[in-house]
Amino acid sequence: MRSSPAISIFDQLRKLLAAPEAEPPKPDDLHVAVAVLLVEAATMDAEFNPAERSVIEHLLAGKFHLPADKAHQLVGIAEATVKHSAQIHPFTRLTVARMDRQQRIRLIEMLWEVAYADGVLDPEEDSLLRRVAGLIYVSDADRVAARQSVLARFAKKH
Repeated sequence: MRSSPAISIFDQLRKLLAAPEAEPPKPDDLHVAVAVLLVEAATMDAEFNPAERSVIEHLLAGKFHLPADKAHQLVGIAEATVKHSAQIHPFTRLTVARMDRQQRIRLIEMLWEVAYADGVLDPEEDSLLRRVAGLIYVSDADRVAARQSVLARFAKKH
């Protein structure tokens, strides 16, 4: 029986989470970590709607210069990971290790975009954003500025 690429990547992620010091992270690991955090934000209100999925795919494609099909596949992997794990710490640790301050602020901005994708900020989404910002060493001021930036862009669109 042949294993699917998604299972292979999921197995790699499981190894990464089990022994983060065992081997240096690969670029795909960061892709998965960011995707997991974005999907976690989208599912905080117990609903993962098509608008949120579309925003995440667009953000991942832009951030990592991925073709649409790869971004779609990455969201699928992240969704499966979120369903099977209650922990965000391994993913936030990886982003701290692999992203500079500006990139982490941009990640918070991406999370705000996902949180507002359905037009409503759920209290659980807001709580997650506060928690993730703290875990990735983004200040409250930078988190609020990222939120204001996203809200200003949304206001221009509507």
